[in-house]
Amino acid sequence: MSDTLASLLPAAPPPSLTPETLAGAAARLAMWKLDALAVLEGNEVRGVVTVQAPSQIQAVAALNSSATLSEARAALKTSPALAVFHGGAFAALLTAADLAPPAAPELAGQVWYALSEPDRTLLSRLAAQTPGTLALVGGGVRDALLGLPPLDLDIVLVGADVEALAVASGLPFVFHPAYRNATLSLPDGRAADVVSARMERYPFPGASPAAHPGTLAQDLRRRDFALNALALVVGESGPTLHDPHGGLPDLLAHTLRPLSADSLTDDASRLIRGARLSARLDLRASPELTAQVPQALAVAAQTPRLDAELRLLLSEPFPGKVARLLETWGAAELLPAASLPVLDALDALPERPGEQVYAAALLSGSPEPGRLADRLALGPRPAALLSRALGREYVAPGSVEAVLRGVLKPDAYTPLTGRDALKLGATPGPGIGMALAHLAGLRRTGQVSSREGEEAALRAYLAAIP
Repeated sequence: MSDTLASLLPAAPPPSLTPETLAGAAARLAMWKLDALAVLEGNEVRGVVTVQAPSQIQAVAALNSSATLSEARAALKTSPALAVFHGGAFAALLTAADLAPPAAPELAGQVWYALSEPDRTLLSRLAAQTPGTLALVGGGVRDALLGLPPLDLDIVLVGADVEALAVASGLPFVFHPAYRNATLSLPDGRAADVVSARMERYPFPGASPAAHPGTLAQDLRRRDFALNALALVVGESGPTLHDPHGGLPDLLAHTLRPLSADSLTDDASRLIRGARLSARLDLRASPELTAQVPQALAVAAQTPRLDAELRLLLSEPFPGKVARLLETWGAAELLPAASLPVLDALDALPERPGEQVYAAALLSGSPEPGRLADRLALGPRPAALLSRALGREYVAPGSVEAVLRGVLKPDAYTPLTGRDALKLGATPGPGIGMALAHLAGLRRTGQVSSREGEEAALRAYLAAIP
């Protein structure tokens, strides 16, 4: 990042107002989650309106994009925002979040050197190949600060074209024109997502957001939780850590705080994502989070991404822990209540079962498991596994059916096998098959309910054979 305002400029000027549209200022500020909006008359900036005074036009300081960051911070001390001009045209309205100096310089190196050498090389090369500002954001920064291996490469590009950078990288990539983002395929099989810095608004709860080019601070503000809104800017003079929304204190306190008052209403799937993060990283829900739960539940049914988050819950290290967190937060209704003890029991096993077993356990608590499986796009295997586990037929010890049966039916027993029937006197060959079929019929009709009962029934069956 250079030392001039040019490095902060978004790819296009921000939303603004005119004197005639001033009445809609409060709604527009809330819609885009902005602290201030410029009021334009032609190319002239008449002033700004703020969240604190949405109906009052206030004077605003103005600088050219060639001004230094120090000059801009000085100007901002006496102005609610800073209008920036580039090439003679209005280009940006910057606030304190945009101009905040780097945070905790000693931690920037910690994040940087927690990355693998190939990842550091890639980020440095990409930063050198673009005229814009490039930053690593999200989970990679968060995990590095927590002392965990940072595997996710989520990259934000400010003021430059993502497709051009993807081409320049020389890596295979897929370009997503709707948001002008790209997914790069890395040599080790991972992917790096490069996104255009943007702000977002939600036409209605659960909808796909509409986007507009934004600054780095605005891009971070559109995210879910404050501890995910940290950025490591990669520049010629070394990496710098940026925390415009107070994520570092939350991270140190292991607290999960939504970034806005309607974060979970905009996208109710963030509620499940938050529980997944909290369970995995031992985070505490902030009062701001739990206060939003009722509104999130009210719009959950119209949030398509929620079902995808429920599927991801099943791949967490301890899905039962995630489910219990949701219950603690007052969001137990997102999962079948009867499935929670089953998920707990699977969590407590010495060896974690596979995702299909957890999926079948989730279905076990639903009165309509087939419908839930279809809604979550689980495929037919979990329902079939559940059916076998609940059945009375023999399942091999240690099999996934046996693991799930042991949790769902702890009093279940292992039925007699062909070897057992042979020991009790069944005739080898077809005789064993007929004996086992007889026992299976008795199990289906509930006439035997223990291994001892099967042995007695088999002896009686064999004794009756002429």
